[in-house]
Amino acid sequence: MKFGVVNISDRAAAGVYEDTPGKEAVAWLREAVAEAWGLVYAVVPDDEEKIAATLIDMADVQGCCLVLTTGGTGPAPRDVTPEATMKVCDRLLPGFGESMRAESRKIVPTAILSRQVAGTRGRCLIVNLPGKPTAIRECLEVIAGALPYAIQLVSGEHVTYQAGRTPAFRPKP
Repeated sequence: MKFGVVNISDRAAAGVYEDTPGKEAVAWLREAVAEAWGLVYAVVPDDEEKIAATLIDMADVQGCCLVLTTGGTGPAPRDVTPEATMKVCDRLLPGFGESMRAESRKIVPTAILSRQVAGTRGRCLIVNLPGKPTAIRECLEVIAGALPYAIQLVSGEHVTYQAGRTPAFRPKP
């Protein structure tokens, strides 16, 4: 099983500052997921074509069943992660973004500016997360209950969480 993490940031891609958002997403996955898994990791600039190419590579070539993006979801002109994600997805899953924004709105009023989207590309689930490390963790906790079942439906991979984590929801047979 492979997971992809892509930090989208002009400055991190140029080496101006450390990629803490991507590392935060990886840390959450390592803490949460019980199974062994491999990581495909990238830091790319805020460029729609480069983001799209990275997502396609992780889904189609690398065989990731989940790709988390960090950053580029705001309203600034360079924030193009949602556009790149929508460009490469076969289906959109609006409930992920809606849930993250609704819960984040309880913490900070500017959560309504976030444009996170999620969708599928083949056998891969792609989820956009914000670029702030604390918001990444908060948003992952919001969607944690649905992630394993979504991954299973899309890819057939069975993800479980470590004991004591948010339980993964799966319908009873």
